[in-house]
Amino acid sequence: MSHSRKLSLNAFLHDTGHHEASWRHPDSGLDRIDDITWYQEIARKAEAAKLDAVFLADGPAWYGSAHRPSNQFEPITLLTAIAAVTDKLGLISTASTSYYEPYNLARLFASLDRISGGRAGWNIVTTYSDDAARNFGQDGVLPNETRYERAQEFVDVITALWDSWEDDAVVADRESGVYVDTAKVHRIDHAGKYLKVRGPFNAPRTPQGRPVYVQAGSSNDGRLFAARNAEAIFTAHQTLGDAQAFYADIKSKARGLGRNPDHVLVLPGISPFIADTEKEAKDLYDYFNSLTVPAFGLGQLEKVAGVSLRHLDLDEKVPAEIFGSAGNVLDNDRSRKQVVANIVERDQPTLRELLHRLAGGRGHNVVHGTPTQIADTIQEWFEGGAADGFNVMPPLYPQLLDAFTEKVVPILQDRGLFRTEYTGSTLREHYGLPRPASIYSSDGASANTAETA
Repeated sequence: MSHSRKLSLNAFLHDTGHHEASWRHPDSGLDRIDDITWYQEIARKAEAAKLDAVFLADGPAWYGSAHRPSNQFEPITLLTAIAAVTDKLGLISTASTSYYEPYNLARLFASLDRISGGRAGWNIVTTYSDDAARNFGQDGVLPNETRYERAQEFVDVITALWDSWEDDAVVADRESGVYVDTAKVHRIDHAGKYLKVRGPFNAPRTPQGRPVYVQAGSSNDGRLFAARNAEAIFTAHQTLGDAQAFYADIKSKARGLGRNPDHVLVLPGISPFIADTEKEAKDLYDYFNSLTVPAFGLGQLEKVAGVSLRHLDLDEKVPAEIFGSAGNVLDNDRSRKQVVANIVERDQPTLRELLHRLAGGRGHNVVHGTPTQIADTIQEWFEGGAADGFNVMPPLYPQLLDAFTEKVVPILQDRGLFRTEYTGSTLREHYGLPRPASIYSSDGASANTAETA
């Protein structure tokens, strides 16, 4: 069976794995998480399976936990090292619009895109952590609306910088001695509410024109920002119904803004425990949860919920009213709080059960089953209007990435849902996205007018 529409699959890199207790597993790679070759080896496995990309989250702060390893590498630097040992694999890095200046970040991502031959993606975040804010001279995080307002201005500026050289600006005429047609290099002269940048950029456009714009988050402000800017959206949903509602909302908003909804990919997170039998998969899931430290999970939950839960016994049911109205998938100000509220309202878990549900994927969909069952879930969401693909979050690296690539991916390939070979060499080509024209070229100006008309 063949499908014209293909799944997109990323591997979300995360030291020993996405389960919060993965580092305690006796077979974890804990002793290698500060070794660049650890991540290079994992990336080569992802490329061998023809995955679209690897993805790295980031937060510019240490969050003070005694129970979890912290980030070892700055992500753009790490992905540049991965670029050197891969040929096709996309490379997506998180970077905050709150704590960078556009010109510096434009140079970093342009370099990654050029070094990798057109495989860079930028996961655009605003960073809601007070810990991060205090590392950058602020007393605390700015309000959500303010952060997204600044983020939009930041994206507009960085787009103008990357586009400030038209595609044919470099003429490299040895005979005349003219390297650049300066009429096709543009100062952006931006002076806005938050940013002031003259431009132009100091280098020609990169192989993709611009890195792929990715966004993670499903809050009210986040969805509007994504519909306007994102070309791929990483999101967290526990049920098919919630995922379908989000998917339809994003596609509708993008269409309403004059964008092609097929060029806005929705990629939920999925964290699969995979074994040859259902019982073995459930036992694996239970074993990982037996390694958790409740105090750590409770601290993480309270950060998401914004309320204290320490008055509850571990085996006491979590009251739904503690989350207010956060369970509405289309009306929320903090996306992960909404995910947790939905779990509580729907499943009525004890505090211990809730902590276990969140331990594997921090609110992303944690599943356990045989390779066929995992493939069935992926296919159901893909064909049911809930996802264009998935951000795969193995609970343990590399073992459960291996289980996914060696046992689940072949099933998806046999069903005609996923590629057997790369057909392009850039991340845009993997995702089926066009290379954008410069906003300063006649083609780019026309496209921009059409999009905003």
